[in-house]
Amino acid sequence: MKGMHDLFVRGKPYLAVIFLQFGLAGMDIISKVALNEGMSNYVFVVYRHAVATLVIAPFAFILDKKQRPKMTLPIFAKLAVLSILEPVIDQNMYFIGMKYTTATFAASMSNILPALTFVMACIFRLEKVRVKSIPSQAKIIGTVATVGGAMMMTLLKGPMVHLFWAKSNAHQHPTGAIDLAHSIRGALMISFGCLSWASFMILQAITLRTYPTELSMTAWICLLGTGEGAIVALVMERGNPSVWSINWDTKFLAALYSGVFCSGLAYYIQGVIMKDRGPVFVTAFNPLSMVIVAVMSSIILKEQMFLGRVLGAAVIVVGLYMVLWGKSKDHKSISTNEESLPTLQMVKGGATTANGEKDTAPLEVLTIYPSSKEPMENKIVG
Repeated sequence: MKGMHDLFVRGKPYLAVIFLQFGLAGMDIISKVALNEGMSNYVFVVYRHAVATLVIAPFAFILDKKQRPKMTLPIFAKLAVLSILEPVIDQNMYFIGMKYTTATFAASMSNILPALTFVMACIFRLEKVRVKSIPSQAKIIGTVATVGGAMMMTLLKGPMVHLFWAKSNAHQHPTGAIDLAHSIRGALMISFGCLSWASFMILQAITLRTYPTELSMTAWICLLGTGEGAIVALVMERGNPSVWSINWDTKFLAALYSGVFCSGLAYYIQGVIMKDRGPVFVTAFNPLSMVIVAVMSSIILKEQMFLGRVLGAAVIVVGLYMVLWGKSKDHKSISTNEESLPTLQMVKGGATTANGEKDTAPLEVLTIYPSSKEPMENKIVG
């Protein structure tokens, strides 16, 4: 039983990020349907974070009440920047890029996120890279392979792959076909959004050091993102009040699902995992979302699969494995080093006697190593 418990504890970060990627993949599909039906991406972002605020805020208020640190101006400034980077800039750029292309294309292009996060984490010293270290080499090569695989999916088309569930659509015009102009425009939008997303990941990891309450941070980001997004939407959609109308349809479902899962739970799960494994570990799983979207979109949106996308997905999986292997080796090395650190225990001498006089006997320090749990070294002080 203990072995199973230890296995579950070690596997929790992996299970959490895989669960996260399935949820994000679902958002891509539902959001694409809503955008195709004419929903404004600016209004969608506002409704999404309004829902997330209503869901997360009560839990943050109750559960973080005793441990929430005092709000200061520097912390609030970081939260305000966080709410601009991801809820406003990244999501609007991503959805605009998706409008120009397809759900699979957008999910594929977003695989530059691990590479951007890895580079920025190295710059801000959140990720250690030793070029001569094999785990570090694996992370570098895996990151390059991940980006290369995403580019293969984008640029290489090849023959169509006939999937058994999509055979009935084999003679239809492929909805996955997009012209070069829209591809370039969409790719630029999504790339800029990913740069903003990577910046969000880095700043979130930094902010967690001084504001280590994930639920409260999530609530603040969603609340501020709602207000900032509303300002952007009012400016971009001025003179068109009809875009704010919403009914019991796919648009409402997209706002509800994205708000609860992708803005609420996603920010929280990312924060929890990031405190232990860092931002690169979280974003390294992003390619899984692309594979899930590629399969789901071929079923739901009738987007057709091409050999270039399949080969690109295979390269991405290999790159993902290399990054995770390097991260796991680094994490194991850090844990081993922490466990092997000796502890100091001071005994004898330095005490105060019953009559208030200080004992002049020398102070003896024992060095205890975790591997033996026995004092291995004595040192006399004084």
